[in-house]
Amino acid sequence: MLVNAALILLILLALSVPVAATMGVLGLALDQMYSMLPLYKASGEIFWSTNTDFLLVAIPMFVLLGEIMLRAGMAERLYDAMEKWMGWLPGGLMHANIGACAAFSATSGSSVATAATVGTVAIPQGERYAYAQPLFLGTLAAGGTLGILIPPSINMIIYGMLTDTSVPQLYLAGFLPGILLALIFGLTVFLICLVRPGWGGRRQKSSWSARMRSLKNLLPPLAIFLIVVGSIYAGIATPTEAAGVGVMAAIILAALYRSLSLDMLREAIEGTVRTSSMVILIILAAYFLNFVLAAIGLTDKLTSLVLSQGWTPLQTFAAVVLFYLILGCFLETLSMMVTTIPITAPLMIELGFSPVWYGIVVMVLLEMALITPPVGLNLYVVQGVRSRGSLNQVLIGAMPFVVAMIALIIGLVLFPEIATWLPEQFY
Repeated sequence: MLVNAALILLILLALSVPVAATMGVLGLALDQMYSMLPLYKASGEIFWSTNTDFLLVAIPMFVLLGEIMLRAGMAERLYDAMEKWMGWLPGGLMHANIGACAAFSATSGSSVATAATVGTVAIPQGERYAYAQPLFLGTLAAGGTLGILIPPSINMIIYGMLTDTSVPQLYLAGFLPGILLALIFGLTVFLICLVRPGWGGRRQKSSWSARMRSLKNLLPPLAIFLIVVGSIYAGIATPTEAAGVGVMAAIILAALYRSLSLDMLREAIEGTVRTSSMVILIILAAYFLNFVLAAIGLTDKLTSLVLSQGWTPLQTFAAVVLFYLILGCFLETLSMMVTTIPITAPLMIELGFSPVWYGIVVMVLLEMALITPPVGLNLYVVQGVRSRGSLNQVLIGAMPFVVAMIALIIGLVLFPEIATWLPEQFY
């Protein structure tokens, strides 16, 4: 049963069948092959109940929030402030890349949007000040992945829906690992530039008065972050309501920056519809497939099979991490998430791992998938923004940050409190 399901999935993906259609066809095939009941007749109820889930509304809201910020010019101002405060460090603007990505991630919730937005502003600066292109581009590809880990994260919402885990707890759990990963990225750049000083380009020096004046450019993303996340933990709003409030705050800020227009809103809404339609269709198909997998007992059989091997929980966890590392080279992150979480999460929880802690580990593994070839989406996003040169430069520059992510996963295993301490203080 497991082998047949895997073969069908791999064949459909190899044929470039859209992910949502792949999961729907796989669910129907498993229904016909292994179920005594016509499970497909429950699809209408599954689609309706999933599509009317209040939490699901947060996804298009967060996408719209990122679209408005992208078109309101906030990224340029944010990058300018980061440049003035971090340009003096060994690695100079590469630290600004990581800092700007981390700050923008804390409002957009999207890795692809973060890499594209900050990359558009940063790449001309990197060329102007003679930075080593591979490492400079690698900081943008890797920095963009922080959008998955630092709340508010769209991927955490999907994980919470798939595993019935509290999204506010996941958001809390992502704070420290997200900040720590950004610091590890910065340390990686620092060490490389100490060994290879010529890769660090020409450092930028700014007066303290210029730095203080630039602080006002950090206020808009900080304000949106506090409004969105603060309203959740103050008990004022749910994640969905907080996302809606964040959209209104972004519109007000766009108006203050004189970037608000009907054309801008139309473009933002069109981008939101395209992205949200794809994401939600995949989620609906994933819920149907998960229902079929549970009904035919595949999830329970896989769990029993793994447990019967006599592996320790740590050995099983290592196998799951290796599985994700390999799979991440061939699948887009959302596809990988919705097809594997319903199988791996119950197994990890059965072995005694916290679903919140495991969720953070999955987010880091998804980040790695964004910058590992041949399907690392952020690699193509950064290369697309650059629009010249070889993709291999982006790929080579991103590799040190894959090592940094592996270091964070080891840290999460050795010190799980990195992810669990904050949720334990509130819940």
